[in-house]
Amino acid sequence: MPWFSKSYIKQRLTLTFADKLLLLISLAIKTATTTAVQETSTPPVAWVLVVILALIWGTSFILIKKGLVVFSSDELGALRMVIACAALLPFAIKNLRKVEPSRWKFLLGSGLLGNFFPAFLFAIAETRLASGLAGVLNSLTALFTLLVGAMFFSQSITWMRMLGIIIGIAGTAILIFTGNGNAELDNMYYGLYIVLATIFYGTSANIIKHRLQGMKALAISSLALLTVGPVASVYLFTTDFLYKLQHVPGAWEALMYIAILAVFSTAIALVLFNKLIHISTTLFASSTTYLIPVVALMWGVFDGETIHLWHYLGMVVILVGVFIVNRAK
Repeated sequence: MPWFSKSYIKQRLTLTFADKLLLLISLAIKTATTTAVQETSTPPVAWVLVVILALIWGTSFILIKKGLVVFSSDELGALRMVIACAALLPFAIKNLRKVEPSRWKFLLGSGLLGNFFPAFLFAIAETRLASGLAGVLNSLTALFTLLVGAMFFSQSITWMRMLGIIIGIAGTAILIFTGNGNAELDNMYYGLYIVLATIFYGTSANIIKHRLQGMKALAISSLALLTVGPVASVYLFTTDFLYKLQHVPGAWEALMYIAILAVFSTAIALVLFNKLIHISTTLFASSTTYLIPVVALMWGVFDGETIHLWHYLGMVVILVGVFIVNRAK
């Protein structure tokens, strides 16, 4: 049946959330598989990876929201790390003895800043913040990638790119500090957790590009997760997640969403992102942030979230800042 036919579209509109999620995942896998056969170090491949990552990461925010229906933010963060680490554990074991001792501190830095801390920060933020808005704020990753690179990794920064950073921060202020009433403003302050997470993401991207150059993407991803997975495992068993699995209705469904989040948005996406960094630049890799807000907002609206005019205004301002940063010479 052609994908553009009326009957096909009607059929897709009647699918449940889980069905639509599985459809999106299957499309991403099919695209990734097709691309892997034809992969070369050419710009078109990099753009394909950007689109795939945007689809995967844009969906991660609604998955966090679904997982938080049953599990607390710390349980979700720990589960995400444990499952992602387990998914890539065979590859970590395979590469364990191939790592130069001097690089372990950078793998730990990438594991903590690129995975561990953001997993908890995003979960905390989405206890009070709409998933679509979380996806918009994630766009700041591109700005902080440049800023951290200039401050700590001797990357050049022009006045135009600095202007883009300032514009992006202004958009963040619009998004976080505008609202109807004190209660809504209190919720929006939770966006600051995501701002902190994007600073960590930007730092991790620079560590991978400048300190782990030459290592394969799969090795970096699996070993970085291995440095934080055991800690998350120990912490997880101090929580009530086992009790919830046994006694709370919907717990297994929530765990399924977290498992999808961990395997696709953390493990697989991390491998693809590290590959993208190695075949392009940190700034180009962070351009996934153009598409992530669109995907995240679509899932949020589909799930019944209310997005106000100033939210869209803030998103536009942030993306203008990201655009200037990426395009300025």
